[in-house]
Amino acid sequence: MIITYQGVESFRVQFGDYVLAFNPVSKDSKFKSTRFGADIALISVNNPDMNGTEQIGYGEKQPLIISGPGEYEVKGIFVRGFESETEYGKEKKINTIYTVLLEGMNITYLGALSNSTISPKVSSAIGDTDILFVPIGGDGVLNAVEAYKLAVKLEAKIIIPMHYGSLGDKDALKIFCKEGSSDGLKPVDKLTLKKKDFEGKNGDIVIFEENK
Repeated sequence: MIITYQGVESFRVQFGDYVLAFNPVSKDSKFKSTRFGADIALISVNNPDMNGTEQIGYGEKQPLIISGPGEYEVKGIFVRGFESETEYGKEKKINTIYTVLLEGMNITYLGALSNSTISPKVSSAIGDTDILFVPIGGDGVLNAVEAYKLAVKLEAKIIIPMHYGSLGDKDALKIFCKEGSSDGLKPVDKLTLKKKDFEGKNGDIVIFEENK
């Protein structure tokens, strides 16, 4: 599995010949968008900063769009979506939390989540999490302290903070890393993982270089 950051809350996850796109940035967003081909696009909230489905169809790769709660199976990839809420963009909307099972690895993607209180039913359904993507910037999504507490509650092996920098509290990443006793982390441009790489991991934080 190879994970690369595409800006705002957008990540490209490749495994073999398949590509997943999480919350691709639309060309209508004020933020920079990146075009690439994907097999599946997961959209957590209907906002131009996170619903750029037109940006991830390229050549032969024209994605299946998943944009709400439910259960899906595509090419051996199992996706579940759970309804939550966001206040991103100063407007309360539905946000979908996604779990993705692929190659024996569990991904939990919280999207633009603004409420750190997740029901026991949803928390139980999420189950064991190998990789957690969590927003930390405040201003309509979780702030850094709320985000870290939730990440600990979900017992993720690897935590990837997102939605910070120019998107909210400029100190959010510093605060988040301090909460996790991970000051001084160096950002990576990509993350390559296999199932065996999660052995011994317990809340390890990984940060990505910001797109300029």
